[in-house]
Amino acid sequence: MTIRFYDMEKHTLTKMTIMSLSFFFLLASSRAISSKMGVNFGRLGNNLPSPKRSVELLQIMKAGRVKLYDANDEILKLLSTTKIEVTIMVANDEITQMAKNQEVADKWVHDHILNHYPQTMIRYVLVGNEVLSYTSTDQDMQTMKDLVPAMTRLRASLKTLGINNIKVGTPLAMDILESSFPPSSGTFKTEILPEIVPLLNFLSGTKSLFFLDVYPYFSWADNPTGINLDYALFEGNQTYTDPGSGLTYTNLLDQMLDSVFFAMAKLGHNEVMMAIAETGWPHEGDKTQHGSSKENAATYNRNLIKKMTMVPPKGTPAQPGVVIPTFIFSLYDENEKSGPGFERHWGLLNPNGSRCYEVDLSGKAYKTSY
Repeated sequence: MTIRFYDMEKHTLTKMTIMSLSFFFLLASSRAISSKMGVNFGRLGNNLPSPKRSVELLQIMKAGRVKLYDANDEILKLLSTTKIEVTIMVANDEITQMAKNQEVADKWVHDHILNHYPQTMIRYVLVGNEVLSYTSTDQDMQTMKDLVPAMTRLRASLKTLGINNIKVGTPLAMDILESSFPPSSGTFKTEILPEIVPLLNFLSGTKSLFFLDVYPYFSWADNPTGINLDYALFEGNQTYTDPGSGLTYTNLLDQMLDSVFFAMAKLGHNEVMMAIAETGWPHEGDKTQHGSSKENAATYNRNLIKKMTMVPPKGTPAQPGVVIPTFIFSLYDENEKSGPGFERHWGLLNPNGSRCYEVDLSGKAYKTSY
């Protein structure tokens, strides 16, 4: 693994400092969260099974959670007959109006939550998708500013109704970091601090989670000669010791997660728990997209499930013993997604409902030691 230069004086945290972080808060909070595996249910395809069949397939696959990219009424009704925990989303283009008007937030909650809850086990509402990654237009910048106010209004709507077990969050991408390697150097980009600081204050105050889209595949694909493939796939015996923290890592995912943890800690919020909104590995791609294969996808997702369903929970080197709710991307291959070939081949299932490769979402098949 290639070692990158960084400012030791600015970013180094000693091992003693790490041990003094508030693990007790994290551990106490994580006990209330299950280690069930989740799946992202995207629908950007013109050849996908019906919502009814999709919910049946989620049950057959023993999914413990599902994340929708909207709040589809039909799917939410179908999920009411299951024990699957549900995450729904507010679209990016709904954020500004919701931030301006409490009645907009109240109506959203009435239409998309009250019509289904508690029969449908809605557990999280995620406001927007990777909002802090979009900065090219004036509206993008306005949406960034409106993110936390919209989340605050949604939370107020839920609180007024006495609903306290549905948490409000937002999924962010790894490009929110200015520095991510080694993990102890993790820092947020300066230009998004006006949004990150109030976001962390909100998550801390409501005991919600920091949702992250984290893809070791992309980090490995950007630097295949510097990062060992087995290290990205949770395979082999390679380790990396962070010179700043003294913590030893056995896989790339833990490094990426802890880089965000250290970035939060530097802003005084090491108590905020994390969740993985998206992660996965493509099982097919264009000729130039090396590493996108069924074998690698199966290896990554099986090892991910093994790690995230461990009892007691494994956590990460900087967050040991902590449950990290995780959603695999994605349920289906989606043929209407744009971009390179691999964008259409992240599914656990083919469009006809057959498995792209075998995985056990319950984790029971992977109960050997990790």
